[in-house]
Amino acid sequence: MGYGDRIVKNEFHNVSPSGAVKLLRSMIHRDIAADLAETFAALGDPTRVRILDLLSRRELCVCDLAKLLDTTPSAVSHQLRYVRALRLVRCRKEGRSTFYALDDEHIVTLFKEGLSHVRHK
Repeated sequence: MGYGDRIVKNEFHNVSPSGAVKLLRSMIHRDIAADLAETFAALGDPTRVRILDLLSRRELCVCDLAKLLDTTPSAVSHQLRYVRALRLVRCRKEGRSTFYALDDEHIVTLFKEGLSHVRHK
């Protein structure tokens, strides 16, 4: 059964069957939706948000992040592992130090837009 067959058999209140077909065809795939939800879930923790805020300003090492956040390097490392696995943060090694930054401009934009939305209230 294709999109059209499924739509014809259902009634919509304000969407025509052809409009519903267009919406279904353009809707993001479940896997992409799950990945996006996971990205937004990463922003559900205040410590991670504060880490991303600092990293949106400059590259930092775990020890400096911990000091700025008044927490332990272990706690910061734990949060960094989480956001790094989601590709929100990247790392760079320099000697014995590891420096972290937001992964790319998409993440910077996402963070700044979210912050702008919250401040807009």
